[in-house]
Amino acid sequence: LDVQPPLEDPLDMLSEEELAADRQRMVESQIRSRGITDPDLLRAFLTVPRHEFVEPEYWDRAYNDSPLPIAAGQTISQPYMVAAMTAAARIKPGDRVLEIGTGSGYQTAILAELGARVYTTERIPELSTRAKAILDKLGYTDVQLRVSNGTLGWPEEAPFDVILVTAGAPKVPPPLEEQLAEGGRLVIPVEDGYGQILYTITRSKGTLRKSRGERCTFVPLIGEHGWKG
Repeated sequence: LDVQPPLEDPLDMLSEEELAADRQRMVESQIRSRGITDPDLLRAFLTVPRHEFVEPEYWDRAYNDSPLPIAAGQTISQPYMVAAMTAAARIKPGDRVLEIGTGSGYQTAILAELGARVYTTERIPELSTRAKAILDKLGYTDVQLRVSNGTLGWPEEAPFDVILVTAGAPKVPPPLEEQLAEGGRLVIPVEDGYGQILYTITRSKGTLRKSRGERCTFVPLIGEHGWKG
């Protein structure tokens, strides 16, 4: 049998100092240089160790300007796109935030680092379990996680100041609009026939106002008000 040698411990290959330097370069070259300058948001990206949310074999690429594969055929988003969505959501400490699509938990950790009260749903149990373990390890223990159809939101905990959807939808799910508080922001990638556009929807005096953002690429939002799985 052709027995492969065990993988080296990632920390033997990359020191914490090197990873911190990579994180600093990521923030400067991928986020600040593209016009995102909010100091609290930048601090969150400097603080949260993105490499912890990817498999060890990808640690040397954890701070690159690209998405990376995670379990169950899903991805961890490009750092800039996580920052762009978070900036569009205008997170304030104490905001009640519903995240649709926990994935690896990286976006969840950024939200928690900004002082949000995070409720996050994931349709794939394996991902939810793994994300909880990572979040607990890093000290983000106040996050509420749930395995469920994210297109239905989390009605028992509504309304939310922010709803952030980390998967591309064919249209905005009505339950998410309904669960948005007055003054709330819903950030969601929506299919437009040529790809996806990042939209921010704001509830003001009972009216929903939609603003168009940049083009993006996310895994499909699966569920009753999303794409069929």
